[in-house]
Amino acid sequence: MNRRTVAKPAGRAGLGAWTAFGVLTVVVATGAGGPLGPDNGLLSWSVAHRPATALTLARWVTDTGTGVVPYLLAALAGLVAGRTPRHRLLAAALCAACLGAGQALRYGVMELAHRARPPRGDWAAHASGWSFPSGHTTTSALAAGLLIVAVSVRAPRGATPLRLAVGCWAVLVGLTRVYLGVHWSTDVVGGWLFATGWLGMCLWAMSRWLPESFIAGTTQPPNGPTEDNKAPQIPDS
Repeated sequence: MNRRTVAKPAGRAGLGAWTAFGVLTVVVATGAGGPLGPDNGLLSWSVAHRPATALTLARWVTDTGTGVVPYLLAALAGLVAGRTPRHRLLAAALCAACLGAGQALRYGVMELAHRARPPRGDWAAHASGWSFPSGHTTTSALAAGLLIVAVSVRAPRGATPLRLAVGCWAVLVGLTRVYLGVHWSTDVVGGWLFATGWLGMCLWAMSRWLPESFIAGTTQPPNGPTEDNKAPQIPDS
């Protein structure tokens, strides 16, 4: 895998996700922050289906979507992706920076959208701040995306179970936000779109600007070394 095979699809996916996120944000803002489409129906179903065991499990899963766990996963992604010890530490720092900057940007969007959460009487967990886009959803999706990309670069053929496990975890974190009544379903969709857009842009930038040898598993272009790497030719005397 070389960085050119990563940059274009990452950039396109990021641009597409952010376009969709922009449209959803406009719809949320023009609707005065009220529920949209399936929001009320999914919230009502969640409130009506909350046995004690499911609530305990949902609270545990949702707690892993913020705080130290996502940053540990982001750092692990860098350690997995880097080729040398020095590169691994730098990659871990870059992944943590991607996650932290994404959280800060999401917070700015949340303040601009000013969407109210569902009625407090439906909450089954603590929540604070505005509702759109969901913070737990965005954070867990970013951390999962970074780790999925890292293991895909390191072991593109043998990491499917791990990729599925990490991806399912991020999806479950988002779903628990609706199940616990602290977010509308469109908040969660917005979080997934935002995370995809931000991750795509970060991967595009890193793929273009980092040296080819920085990432484990990258190779030279199939046509061999570039002009810069070719040995100088000695003219015949």
